[in-house]
Amino acid sequence: MKINSIEAGSFRNYNSARLEFHSHTNILYGDNAQGKTNILEAIFVCGTTKSHKGCKDKELIKLGQHEAHIRMFIEKKQVKHKIDIHLRQDKTKGIAIDGIPIKRSGELLGLVNIIFFSPEDLKIVKNGPSERRRFINLELSQLDKVYLYELGEYNKALMQRNKLLKQIAFTPSLSETLDIWDEKLAGFGSKVIISREKFIERLSVITKKINGKLTGNREHTELLYEPDVRAEDFLYSLKKAREKDLHFLSTSVGPHRDDLCFMNEGVDIRKYGSQGQQRTCALSLKLAEIELVKEIINDTPVLLLDDVLSELDRNRQNYLLDSINNIQTIITCTGLEEFIDGRLSLDKVFHISDGTVILEK
Repeated sequence: MKINSIEAGSFRNYNSARLEFHSHTNILYGDNAQGKTNILEAIFVCGTTKSHKGCKDKELIKLGQHEAHIRMFIEKKQVKHKIDIHLRQDKTKGIAIDGIPIKRSGELLGLVNIIFFSPEDLKIVKNGPSERRRFINLELSQLDKVYLYELGEYNKALMQRNKLLKQIAFTPSLSETLDIWDEKLAGFGSKVIISREKFIERLSVITKKINGKLTGNREHTELLYEPDVRAEDFLYSLKKAREKDLHFLSTSVGPHRDDLCFMNEGVDIRKYGSQGQQRTCALSLKLAEIELVKEIINDTPVLLLDDVLSELDRNRQNYLLDSINNIQTIITCTGLEEFIDGRLSLDKVFHISDGTVILEK
């Protein structure tokens, strides 16, 4: 698949912008804080309905404006589609596919498969478990709409159960209704756990292979899914933790507390790995993500690289660049010197300056 073009109005620091992309390598270069990442963010919003930074819709609208528009034209398996996103200050966003409004944002997920790689992703190994859960949820939601639905229902049930726990503190008789939410939470949560387990298992095989190549077969890092509770034990664990939950007014067990572990010959790289090992693991994970998406959707995803090359050494840069030859890639950087030695073809080059896009090639 490929993105043909994107248009943005009153988005971040742009009054208006329009970019037509090449089907292979596209470079957005310019000084820092000029708007390069904002273009990638607009693409990501069109593909997933959310900012990769987790920002609220109103934070994406240009200062002084009440609304913003993004329009993206894509081509998937020789079929063209148009995606329209309408962001508003005080209302929910409007989304349309091929001119037809959709009611649920989940209907858009999967139409465009996007992999976003930024310097922050290099910290995914050593940062907290919430970032690793976010990684799992984002990728699985793009690949599996059933998972997206089950995760949404789980989160709703979790919110309702936590709300009920707080109400019980003032109205103890409401405790009789906890069984209903326990059943619902365990029902959807168990499915979430099973889906994550299968996803990590497949991803681990590819990650281990890539990690071996990156390290000259000195390391073979495996991914291990660390569920907070096993699917078959979830309901029992909820009931066992009820007294604790009532005390702390929050649900203490479930997939909202899961984690992902990176192991190399029995060593937990999250805790004991060097910075180089952690970065290599993170790069292996993102490259494995590309391969798994290809395998599942039988098509290529679009790769967004946000100033990542400057964070990698020569060996990791070369491996990354060699891995993206056959997919559409949009890269941001502060200068073109990273590419002048001919390691990557400059199919299309845009210069970004103060919210203005200038096509140079």
